[in-house]
Amino acid sequence: MGVLSNKIQRDLLKPGDHIYSWRHAYLYSHHGIYFGEGKVIHFTRGAGQETGTGTVLDRFLLSSSPSHSLDNPCPNCGDQSTLDGVISSCIDCFLSGGYLYLFEYGVNPAFFIAKARGGTCTLARSDPPEYVLHRASFLLQNGFGSYDIFKNNCEDFAIYCKTGLLVFTSISVGRSGQAASIVAAATAVVSSPLRFLTTSFTGLGVVGCGMYCISRIVSDIGIRRDVKKVPVERLITPCALDESVVATEVLKKE
Repeated sequence: MGVLSNKIQRDLLKPGDHIYSWRHAYLYSHHGIYFGEGKVIHFTRGAGQETGTGTVLDRFLLSSSPSHSLDNPCPNCGDQSTLDGVISSCIDCFLSGGYLYLFEYGVNPAFFIAKARGGTCTLARSDPPEYVLHRASFLLQNGFGSYDIFKNNCEDFAIYCKTGLLVFTSISVGRSGQAASIVAAATAVVSSPLRFLTTSFTGLGVVGCGMYCISRIVSDIGIRRDVKKVPVERLITPCALDESVVATEVLKKE
């Protein structure tokens, strides 16, 4: 574990760990919660899911779909290639041939910035393992809403299990470090007046790098002000993951 890599050996995993594996030549990573005894609970958008609430990228990045098929079923899990939503898989199906990495919580800002790629760590602190496992087990039975690559993806699921935090505004992306940092950085660079201060490629690169680092910090769930802790039992209604509903419920409670 360190700045260069979050790779971890299987025998070092503990129940409640947030793990991930890179897909599509490190283009995207798939996330889940290690439940123990070689099992992982994770949120999928399988190949069998029909077009509905997702985006074009949702249909392209089917990274959460287990690799085994009906012709080559996993001896432990069977054929999970068309399953959607929150599922339990063996760790081999979850990894789908990739390496195993551990998502880090409670890192300091300097370490966070040094990990230039989003979706590997957060400033937020994790809840105790028993809370994490309870949320994951509850959502395995009751679901986590519709998969959306920007607002409700596999990393969002794992982060919620670890922290209990939900986004309650309708103007931002979800909790995912991958989606939030990329979208926020792109928006910041395009809209920032700093881009007019230089016309050189080097200057534009410096501006872009600086805005990316700032955007990653302000979009991290450990810093954001548009998140609230929501008990997992309140997510069982069909619209519970809608940001406006969460906001209304939070305001009522306060």
